[in-house]
Amino acid sequence: MQSQPTVRLSLPSKGRLEESALAFLSSAGFPVFKPNPRQYQAEIHALPELGVIFQRPGDIVVSVRQGSVDFGITGLDVIEEKRGDNGEVIILHEALGFGACALTLAVPEIWKQVNDIAALKTFASTLDHALRVATKFPVLTGRFLERQNIPHTLIAAEGTLETAPTIGYADAISDLVSSGQTLQDNRLRPLLDGVIQPSQAALIANRKALKTHPEALEMARRLLEYIEAYLRAKDNLLVIANMRGDSPEAISQKMFTQTSVGGLQGPTISPVFVRDGLEKWFSVSVVARRDNLPRAIAELRLIGGSGIIVSPITYIFEEEPPRYTAMLTALK
Repeated sequence: MQSQPTVRLSLPSKGRLEESALAFLSSAGFPVFKPNPRQYQAEIHALPELGVIFQRPGDIVVSVRQGSVDFGITGLDVIEEKRGDNGEVIILHEALGFGACALTLAVPEIWKQVNDIAALKTFASTLDHALRVATKFPVLTGRFLERQNIPHTLIAAEGTLETAPTIGYADAISDLVSSGQTLQDNRLRPLLDGVIQPSQAALIANRKALKTHPEALEMARRLLEYIEAYLRAKDNLLVIANMRGDSPEAISQKMFTQTSVGGLQGPTISPVFVRDGLEKWFSVSVVARRDNLPRAIAELRLIGGSGIIVSPITYIFEEEPPRYTAMLTALK
């Protein structure tokens, strides 16, 4: 009989954020098995001691804060909005690389003179009422407007925010923006310096669970180790080339004269046993940044490289995940 999971992870329950979270975990080596699409519980076979539940993004933060769930993956926007001030929500990884958007202040297009916060502040002073801002993020929006010394009234909204200025129950809105197309379609535009909270998916945990439950602390280490190794590998490629030379040392010196083929610590060089034995050949392996691949190939060719092979990398493991070390420091 399989034992019950001792640690729980909460994931978004619908939409693109759910799809992206599941795809991310699968790519990182932790595919989520959900027997029934309508179920709100699932398993990760690679981590049998970790139970998975699905919740709305905001509820994930509340559950982690209250300690009913140990870990959660959701957007930084709702994390900062709902984490509270008791310090129980700790961010383990703030940049998982999906779900990018930004909580942004937007105004009607007809306010042609209002392009930034300074202009908004001036314009708001001419109104016969405090600036009315419709938002689903009152904590972050209120904090932002208070820092800018803009008198305001926050209008709670559950439905579509973009219609609020047109209908007339708000002057401006604070909402999540990704492409900006929805704002444009509703004759709104974001202020140039109106980003309240940049956001993407993040991994969070309950501080008390990490401090008091060894199994939760160990799970944090495993999750961070694989997530960081996957994210690091995602931006890199393994490049292998054959090269003539007198010795590994001579070839490495050639490579160190270039800028893009130094590898992580340096190249790996091993002999190639050719049939005729008349020339010395070596196989050179380096890790190169994906965005720097054309230059790396050109530099290898410049110093005599040929038969170049490029392969994706699944993981690059450090001796210890930097964010795990940072977490242990934060828990002291």
